[in-house]
Amino acid sequence: MTNEFIRVTYRIECVGDVEAMAAKIASDQSTGTFTELPGETEDIRRRFAARVEDIRHLPPVDAPSFPQDTGPGPFNRADVVIAYPLDAVGTDIAALMTITVGGVFAIRGISGVRVMDFDLPPAFACHPGPQFGIEGSRRLIGVERGPIIASIIKPSLGLTPEETAEMVATLCEAGADFIKDDEKLMSPAYSPLQDRVAAIMPVIRDHEQRTGKRVIYAFGISSADPDMMMRNHDMVADAGGRAAVININSIGHGGMSFLRKRSALCLHAHRNGWDILTRHPGLGMEFRAYQKIWRLLGVDQFQINGIGAKYWEPDDSFVRSFHDCMTPIFSEADRPLPVVCSGQWGGQAVETYRRTGQTLDLMYLGGGGIHGHPMGPAAGIRAIRQAWEAAEKGAELADYAKSHPELAASLTKFG
Repeated sequence: MTNEFIRVTYRIECVGDVEAMAAKIASDQSTGTFTELPGETEDIRRRFAARVEDIRHLPPVDAPSFPQDTGPGPFNRADVVIAYPLDAVGTDIAALMTITVGGVFAIRGISGVRVMDFDLPPAFACHPGPQFGIEGSRRLIGVERGPIIASIIKPSLGLTPEETAEMVATLCEAGADFIKDDEKLMSPAYSPLQDRVAAIMPVIRDHEQRTGKRVIYAFGISSADPDMMMRNHDMVADAGGRAAVININSIGHGGMSFLRKRSALCLHAHRNGWDILTRHPGLGMEFRAYQKIWRLLGVDQFQINGIGAKYWEPDDSFVRSFHDCMTPIFSEADRPLPVVCSGQWGGQAVETYRRTGQTLDLMYLGGGGIHGHPMGPAAGIRAIRQAWEAAEKGAELADYAKSHPELAASLTKFG
C-alpha cells in the first residue's frame, strides 16, 4: 500500500451544484455507483475511493456545452481536482485512461467536462519516455545550436518513390537538417514504404559522402497492426534510417508502447486527430494533459502547430503547447523536441522566439514555405535561417530583409 495519488484536474459544467457533481464524479469513477452498496465499507472507501481535493469556481455560462433537457441556465463551472489513490489505478496507461477519463463523459447531469491536467506521482516514471528527446535529437541530426530546420515532402500524396527521392536530393542540397514524409503517407500502392526506403536512402548516403552532412529522413511507418509497424521499423533501420513519423492517435497507446520498447529510431509524433479531443472548449482534453501521456510512452519529437498556423488553432494555444512540452514531468530528459509547423515560412520566427522564452531548442518545419519560395527551395531554407538570425539578434524582419534577399522575397510572397 502507498499513500500516493494521481490528481486529475477537470473543468466541469452543470446546471446544479458543482460541489455535488465533483463528489459524484469521484464516487462513480472509483468505488461507488448509483446506490449504496453493502460491500462498500468505510475501509474500502478510505483505501480506494477518489476524493475531491480542490474546487476553483469559474464564471457561469448561459448556454450548455452539451445539448441538455434540464431547462435554462445559468450553467455553473469550476476547475476541480480529484485525487485517485495510486493503489486503485496502478501505473498502466489503459487503467489510467479508463478510470480517470473514460467514464467521466458519460455521467448524467454534466453539461460540459474537459480534462485539463494530470499530476502523476513518481511511480509513473516506470514508463520509458523519450529515447532521444531534445538533446538526443540534436546529436542525431548534428545541430548543436540553433533551430533545427526541417522540411516535409510536398505534394503530400501522389509522388512515386523516384520522384520523392529527387525532391529529397533537392532538399539535401538546399541545406535541410531533417526531412519527413507527410503524415498521410505510409505505404500506398503508388509508393510502398519498401520502395521509398530503397529510393531515398542512397540519396541520403550520397549526400553525406560528398558533404559530410547526414540529413535525417523520417519515414511514415504507422500501422494499426503492431507487428506490421515493427516490420516497417526494421525495414527503415536496416537500411540505415534514423527516424520515423508516427501518427500517435491512429496507432494508440498500446501501439506506441509496443514500438517504443523495441525502437532504434527517433520517433517524430504527429498528433492528427487531437483536434477531435480539444476543439470544443467545453469538451475533451487540454493539450497539457494529452501530451504527458504520449511523452511517457516515448515520443521524441512532437508536432504542435505554430504562430499563424494554417489550421484553426489560435496562437495562444500553440504557445501553451510549446511550454507544456518544455516542462519536465519527472526530469529534463523526458522533454520531447517541440516541432513548430503548419504554414511556417520564417515570417513567424521573431514572434515564436519572443513568446516561447527565447529558446532555440525546437524544430522549425516548413513545407510550402520552402518549396513555394519564388527563388527555389534552397532560398526558402536560407530565408528561414535568416528569419531566425533576426529573431535571435532582436531585429525586425523588415529591417533584416534589406540585406538578405531570400528573406525579402519570402516577405513579399508570404507576408
